[in-house]
This record gives sequence, C-alpha cells and structure tokens, in this order.
Amino acid sequence: MRAKFVAKEVGIGLRRNLTMTFAVMITVAISLTLLGIGLLANSQVKVMKDYWYDKIEVSIFLCGSLSDSPSCSNGVITPEQKISIQRDLQNLPVVDEVFYETQAEAFNRFQERFEGSAIAQNVTPDQLPESFRVKLKDPTKFAVIDSAFSGRPGVDIVQDQRAILDKFFKLLGVLRNGALAIGLASVLTAALLISNTLRIAAFNRRRETGVMKLVGASSFSIQLPFLLEGIFAAISGWVVATGFLAGFKWVVDERVAPLLTFTQFFTWTDVLNASLLLLATGLIVSSVASVVTLRKYLKV
Repeated sequence: MRAKFVAKEVGIGLRRNLTMTFAVMITVAISLTLLGIGLLANSQVKVMKDYWYDKIEVSIFLCGSLSDSPSCSNGVITPEQKISIQRDLQNLPVVDEVFYETQAEAFNRFQERFEGSAIAQNVTPDQLPESFRVKLKDPTKFAVIDSAFSGRPGVDIVQDQRAILDKFFKLLGVLRNGALAIGLASVLTAALLISNTLRIAAFNRRRETGVMKLVGASSFSIQLPFLLEGIFAAISGWVVATGFLAGFKWVVDERVAPLLTFTQFFTWTDVLNASLLLLATGLIVSSVASVVTLRKYLKV
C-alpha cells in the first residue's frame, strides 16, 4: 500500500471526526501529564531519600544532670565512661564517623535552630546533654548501634533520625501512589475514548471499507489508517504532556529550588525517562485500544 494513500486516508478520518479527535488528543495529553507527574513524584521521593538518608546521623545522648533513665541512675556520665563509649563506637564496622558534641556546642546549635522563639530564652547550656553524633556507612544499620549502647551506663537515649524521616517519606509515598493511581485511571479513560472514536470512524466509513474489501484490499490495509489515527492522537497528546513536564521542571528549578535549598530535586534525566515511558504507554494503549476496537466493529 502506498504511503501517500495511507496518509490521505488518515487525513480524511481526522477531518471527519475533528471534534472527537481533538477531544482524544486533549484527554491523552491530560492523562499522560497526570501519569508523568506521578512518575516525577516517584523520582522526587527517591532523590530525597538518597539525599537525606546519606545525611542521617544516630545521636547518642549522654547522661546529664537532668537525665532520668535507668542507665543514668549513677548520675552524670564520667570521663572514663565517655572515653569507653567513643572507643567502642569507633571500633564498630558499621560506623563511618563519630562526632562529639559538648553541652556548649549543643546549646549554640539549639539557639540557632530556635532563634527568635520564646523557648530559646528559657534554655541554659547545662540543661542540654552531651552527645555522640554517629554517621553510619549504611543508615539502615541503626539496630547495631541501638543494641550495643541502649541501656549502657552513661548513655541516656539512642535516637535514630531515620525514624523521623520514615514518617515523612511514608506521607510522600501515599501522595506519590495517589498521583500514579490517578494517572493510570486517566490513561484508561483515554483508551476508552480512543476506542469509542475509532468505533464511530469505522461506522462512518463503512461504505469505503466495504468497497476496499470488494476490490481485494487486505484486512490490515483497511485497518491501518484507523490504527494510525489512534497513534497520531497518542503522539500529539504525548508532545503536550512532555512540554508540560518540561515546564514543570523549569518552574521547580527557577522558583522552588532557590527557596528550598535544604534538599535536592529530580533531574532533567528523570524528566526524559518519564517522557519516554509516557511515549511507550501512549503508543501501547492507543495500539491495543485500536486493534481491539477494529476487530470488533470493523467487519472486513
């Protein structure tokens, strides 16, 4: 079959159902955009996990004058206990670095964090405990530190920052899954609309397809223009969706990132990967919807 003839048939089909074709393009664009946002949200969660988990520290707070845990029943930690704890920490294979923080350093950090608030005016250096801040080679190995130092004489509390972040990432995960679910539902809606549009097109052109069959045209030759119409709508929607994702990335880089400097954001590579996945999704969905519809409604 000549390419010119196929292109002509596709053009005729698009013009005859211009309104429906435009509706399909818009629906595909919206559905792929929503799915793309879900994919970028997934990338963002991964980026934030990699960024923050790499900075996670385990804090081992030492017994002070205000400590009331059973391991602090003998009072403030002694210099010997402090040296022993630091030595044991440095000898653990899972430990990357160990930092000792004095009460004065803890107070200064507290003042910086709560600068301008009422609580900062009511805290004195002797109320804040000394601590060892431990950076692990693998942040998931907190249990090793916890089992080795929790309840040890001189140790008040062993705190894992990952426990706090996990709650935050669980919330992000729920939002991400919601975005992906909405995107997938929208893609299904687009598939149904493509199917309905091709069914109407097949009905409107039933005389032409009947004539083509009588003159010996194959089933594939008759169905190909309809199939290309669905693919054309999918590609058009994908172009719009990709443009939106690129614009979204630009807004994040230019407007959001300068304000939220405490974390990192998804990259252009993530946008490219999402765009390619959207293209594959659009082509597969439109092709499957077209083939199923044409087999059912295009009797050739």
